[in-house]
Amino acid sequence: MEIQRKSDEKEVKKFLTGENFYAQQILGIQQIGDRFTFRVWAPHAQMIWLVGDFNEWQNTLDMEKDEESGIWEVTTSIPKVGDLYKFNVQRADGSQIMKLDPFATRFEKRPGTAAIVQIPTPKKWRDNLWRGRQRRSDHFKRPINIYEVHASSWKQNENGQPYTFKELKDTLLPYVQKMKYTHIEFMPLMEHPLGASWGYQLTGFFALSSYYGTPEEFQDFVEACHLANIGVIVDWVPGHFCSNEDTLPYYDGTPTFEYEDANRAKNYRWGVHNFDLGKPQVQSFLISSALYWIDTFHIDGIRVDAVSNMLYLDYDDGPWTPNHEGGNRNFEGYYFLQKLTSVLKQAHPNVLLIAEESTSHTQITGPIETGALGFDYKWNMGWMNDLLRFYQMDPIYRKHHFNLVTFSFMYLFNENYLLALSHDEVVHGKKSLMHKMWGDRYNQFAHLRNLYAFMYAHPGKKLLFMGSEWGQFLEWKYDHGLEWVDLNDSLNQHMQRYTTHLNQLYKEERSLWETDYSPSTIRWVADDPEQSILSFIRQGTRKKDFLVVVVNLVPTERLNFKVGVPYEGEYQEILNTEMVDFGGTWEKGNGVQSTIEEEFKDFTYQIKINVPALGILYFKPMNKTTRNSTVKGGKEL
Repeated sequence: MEIQRKSDEKEVKKFLTGENFYAQQILGIQQIGDRFTFRVWAPHAQMIWLVGDFNEWQNTLDMEKDEESGIWEVTTSIPKVGDLYKFNVQRADGSQIMKLDPFATRFEKRPGTAAIVQIPTPKKWRDNLWRGRQRRSDHFKRPINIYEVHASSWKQNENGQPYTFKELKDTLLPYVQKMKYTHIEFMPLMEHPLGASWGYQLTGFFALSSYYGTPEEFQDFVEACHLANIGVIVDWVPGHFCSNEDTLPYYDGTPTFEYEDANRAKNYRWGVHNFDLGKPQVQSFLISSALYWIDTFHIDGIRVDAVSNMLYLDYDDGPWTPNHEGGNRNFEGYYFLQKLTSVLKQAHPNVLLIAEESTSHTQITGPIETGALGFDYKWNMGWMNDLLRFYQMDPIYRKHHFNLVTFSFMYLFNENYLLALSHDEVVHGKKSLMHKMWGDRYNQFAHLRNLYAFMYAHPGKKLLFMGSEWGQFLEWKYDHGLEWVDLNDSLNQHMQRYTTHLNQLYKEERSLWETDYSPSTIRWVADDPEQSILSFIRQGTRKKDFLVVVVNLVPTERLNFKVGVPYEGEYQEILNTEMVDFGGTWEKGNGVQSTIEEEFKDFTYQIKINVPALGILYFKPMNKTTRNSTVKGGKEL
């Protein structure tokens, strides 16, 4: 058999060389009039049959092999739209097994695993205004505040079934608008057979999980988000895939999608298989998947999961084989990731590319010409780990561990960091963010308000996992809805109101996001480990656009506390985390404070304020500010 059309033949050759980034237009299902062509890549299979409910799952539809490409094909009018199908593969050893279509765009609801015959209908999008604004803007200089969502467990119906995207459009979207977030990030939405994997063990790299409704409903959801000025980011998993025998592993009886080296093919930690990222056909498959989601669903960003697993041969718990230099670098993974980001940025320059990566051995963000991987943002795992350790600590010991709070300022500009308090921190016995906080219930809420205010003042874009915005006490459960009943409690209500206020303040104050990745973004005022208090300035692009931030990390009030400021004039308190409206005890804050001409470290002027126990204060200069402080430093970090 030869591939039928010359245009298809050209695209097949590109697939084989790792340069076909729209491979779903050749493989999987193609419609020709009232007939369908089914194609699958399985170079070492002895025979393949197309089977489904249309032929009672019998071997009556033989597929023919193109020997040069290893692609099998059959064109038939027997299957109809909506029918279920699989490929029955006679593998290299002669055994037969029914396998899914790697390029399928729809699957039946689990526990079923068959694909559905379907040809997607192009959507007439109405989000041109949003997409045009994104093309004209620089996201590094824009506010990015992400609400991370697991679609199955944000809310559930009374029968325990998750909301579909049709329902989420009417519930989740208005909630995110009300809470003043800028983006929603979904944990993987692609087809997966086991809810306990949270979507990270994929089987359908081109298919929205049938759990969440139809692809058209997800398209409508994204469009509605864009019309409401909210971006959508989706987690994507190119490093590994589900090990179920009827999915991708050893597809034709030999290593097909996985590495030939068994130590590299098997991921022992997660019970999955690793993609052979150096194989050209696998590169075509994965990059096509990423572009499919961006093109088909207009998503604004992709968060690539488990980048470390793709970069280091010894990242797993099992045995590993050193590279040709004797080291642990996965060169195939490194160069694949550079290729991935390069292709995606060429096609969509403004798409957000975010990496979840936990080491400091490889430059993740920045141009690939410099040796970096080409991502826009990297989750700051060090900041997260240090800070959560600190906030769980008894305050009497904090002065001895103050570097846990300040250390991140020493490496601020090593990468373009995104500060994430994600799902990984509220599961598997780690406790919820609320439950991690030190003290009784009141102090736990005070700590949580403090943590968020410090996070928003710290340079870097933001992400918070669902339920944390009101201080859910119970750990996240992937198979249950969030504890919305918490909001019957006044303290949870106040916490939710506080997060909404902080989100709105973040969007309004340009100095909190405009210069995140410039050394001018922050100027140190003072830190006092003995009192566990620190102060710094967040600076915008304009000279008088800045905030003075004062952070008290122990439950001791500081009266008549002195803080250096860069200009003479008046400073207005715009945030006090301990106000009654937020669940604190202060009915009246500091209000407007006038400067005193008295030296404070590197500053000529200062203000005197009262700092609440476990409180954080933001001060903003009023328009009356006049003379510049004779700053010896006011040092930039």
